[in-house]
Amino acid sequence: MKRRRIRDIRNDELIDATMRAVHEKGYALVTMAEIAAEAGASAASINYYFGSKDRLMEATMIRLLSVLKASTIERLAPAKTPRDRLMAVLEANFDARLFTVEKSSIWMQFWANAPYYPTLSRLHRINRRRVQSHFRAELRHLVPSEQRETVREALQSYMDGVWLEAAQAAQPLDSAKAQAEARRFAALLLDGLTP
Repeated sequence: MKRRRIRDIRNDELIDATMRAVHEKGYALVTMAEIAAEAGASAASINYYFGSKDRLMEATMIRLLSVLKASTIERLAPAKTPRDRLMAVLEANFDARLFTVEKSSIWMQFWANAPYYPTLSRLHRINRRRVQSHFRAELRHLVPSEQRETVREALQSYMDGVWLEAAQAAQPLDSAKAQAEARRFAALLLDGLTP
């Protein structure tokens, strides 16, 4: 097993601290000193490893997007049909490694701040295009062309709504329940279409 560098360990600690601190205080209000304190470090260490709070948020989102990508790949591997692949993409977006109150809060704050920070905006565009591409590829086989974009938009809006509610939840989230409800929603859409 490859040994991890101190820099990588420290980066992970600061990213974990960022998620906790941003969830608690909000991205706009949290300071580098508060994030550093959460990590048991100094604000200078954030500057050293990341250069700024914005770059730290970017690194945090890159990590979460990497988890989402891995989850999607894992779920797509055994999927055989377009419907199975569509459901796999939906389920990946509610993976237990991502679908927590704390991480939902980070996602919401990321989406809210993306228009104002070029690096976050770029990540947001990449993520949206990835999801759109997955949905379009499978819906092409499942939905008449004139209804395809409406169904895709409905699925993406549904996911965004669930994440928004999750970010404000007072109780821990149930990933398996969220995945089951997403499958049920998709089935209602798909099975209710006119031929």
